[in-house]
Amino acid sequence: MLRLASKKILGLAMSDGQSVSRPAQAVFPRFYHENVIEHYNNPRNVGSFDKNDPNVGTGLVGAPACGDVMKLQIKVDEKTGQIVDARFKTFGCGSAIASSSVATEWVKGKQMQEVLTIKNTEIAKHLSLPPVKLHCSMLAEDAIKAAVKDYEAKRAKSASPEAATVEKTADA
Repeated sequence: MLRLASKKILGLAMSDGQSVSRPAQAVFPRFYHENVIEHYNNPRNVGSFDKNDPNVGTGLVGAPACGDVMKLQIKVDEKTGQIVDARFKTFGCGSAIASSSVATEWVKGKQMQEVLTIKNTEIAKHLSLPPVKLHCSMLAEDAIKAAVKDYEAKRAKSASPEAATVEKTADA
């Protein structure tokens, strides 16, 4: 419904639901940059992993001002520390969905510490977000950081019982 409404506003759909091939710029000024529209219409990496998987870090963040909620998950190769896959689920506007989609694309294949250098300003610049939508890119940055923090906390927690077991065995 939202996609159909946005297509009607942009002049890309007729009232009977059929698409029109003429560009939106000829009819109306662009409200969103083409990168936002592309990632909104064709979001990458939508879905989720099992949050109990020890190789998955989950970041859940929200913006109370607008109601956007973003869940971003990373799957990490425990041997190399490389992020091998990423997924997201976002409840929010087109800019929030596009920011999530871009974030999952950018984290895949990178090391944990490397993804912490991804800044909201880079996401905002890539999507050409207007100032009123910058909070969407901030959510994406926060979600990446939260997912990394969650993964590291899981690793520390799983390492602690093993260390305690080794110590008990050595004492016996």
